[in-house]
Amino acid sequence: MNNKLLTKLVREGQYIAEVEIELIDAGEGWSPYLSIEDAYKLDDVRAALQRGDIRAAGKFGRVYTLTPLAV
Repeated sequence: MNNKLLTKLVREGQYIAEVEIELIDAGEGWSPYLSIEDAYKLDDVRAALQRGDIRAAGKFGRVYTLTPLAV
């Protein structure tokens, strides 16, 4: 069984968060997959960004504001 660290981007509205998760590769079946803890972490980050709670989202990773550019 191999585990691989991955940075997942979660975008909600004008915010985006970089969250570190671990992919589990068992070499069979539905591999690779997330642990239940990492899946809940991504859900918690998305919910925090939806409420605009940057501090709560920042506990799980880096949070950025997206700014549209005029072209």
